[in-house]
Amino acid sequence: VKSTLGPKGMDKILQRVSEHDQSISVTNDGATILRSVLLDNAAAKVLVDIAKVQDDEVGDGTTSVAVLCGELLREAEQLVNQRIHPQTIADGWRLARNYARKALEDAATDNSADEEEFKKDLMRIARTTLSSKLLTHEKEHFAKLAVDAVMRLKGSNNLDHI
Repeated sequence: VKSTLGPKGMDKILQRVSEHDQSISVTNDGATILRSVLLDNAAAKVLVDIAKVQDDEVGDGTTSVAVLCGELLREAEQLVNQRIHPQTIADGWRLARNYARKALEDAATDNSADEEEFKKDLMRIARTTLSSKLLTHEKEHFAKLAVDAVMRLKGSNNLDHI
């Protein structure tokens, strides 16, 4: 699925192997591809399950999750082959996660006090989020709708304000 990532990602041709269903479909959707593949490998099945959870919870990012987890497993395999205990590898991943989180928190800026800058930040976030497969062509319109809804809430959790 790695080759399906990004705006220049390649489509895959999927053919059903059932006697009753010989249909062919073309897609670059990671969730669809992963659902269609028959697997015997336990680690591959875990990757597909992770992608399914991502698709169910977020609705996007399945390919990215599968590729990231696959790369982590590939690196872990090399470390295990060097006789590094899996618990040590997991501890290293936790350390890396903590360092990454700290770096992101250090890089973050809080513009909530300046309404105009806050709105610009929200628009950038909304545009980036809407660059996925679902709303690519109308992202400006939907980004504005989302930001207007957030600005109406003004920190309240009462969705009746929208």
